[in-house]
Amino acid sequence: MSAPERIHTGRVLVVEGKYDAARLARLTDAMILPTGGFAIFSDRKRQQLLKELAARNGLILLTDSDRAGFQIRTYITNLVGAERVVQAYVPALPGKERRKAAPGKEGLLGVEGVPDELIRKSLRDALGPEAGPGSPAVRPGRAITYVDLYDWGLSGTAGAAERKYRLLEALGLPPRLSKKEMLEVFNRLYTFEQLDALVQAAGEG
Repeated sequence: MSAPERIHTGRVLVVEGKYDAARLARLTDAMILPTGGFAIFSDRKRQQLLKELAARNGLILLTDSDRAGFQIRTYITNLVGAERVVQAYVPALPGKERRKAAPGKEGLLGVEGVPDELIRKSLRDALGPEAGPGSPAVRPGRAITYVDLYDWGLSGTAGAAERKYRLLEALGLPPRLSKKEMLEVFNRLYTFEQLDALVQAAGEG
């Protein structure tokens, strides 16, 4: 029996944490961006990134079903504008994730602990006809790759972490983006030629 097809969306899927992001990566081809929980309330650069991605691609929000999850959901919706967001909800199921010693404050499963079929349903219900076959929406032209990050000295070379930090700061992007997040964000916001020029201008290439 073949595995269920991954759900397609050109929208950026926003979740609370890295464990949610790792879980969702096998269920959808969307770009997934975690908020870092309540850190989003004070992280100005990640807020700005969410605004830019919402304007270009639209967002789909999938947070935990507890009070904290709804606070984050409401904050981001107000931040980027409700017209640029679709809301995906998981049911409030009692329990705890395997990696945790005890349940959360409200005793509910977070997104990472909800069964696959319920997460797929929540995404399909939220996306409607958008959840069709295809590839994620990226900017036209040659894609930016991991090899480019290496060539620019942003990954896998001596001093890469410092160069990456300086470039992301110069571009107004969150400096703590992971390599995967950084690559996806670059492909959403820039063409290869645009970013190459910016890297050279910043003296990172």
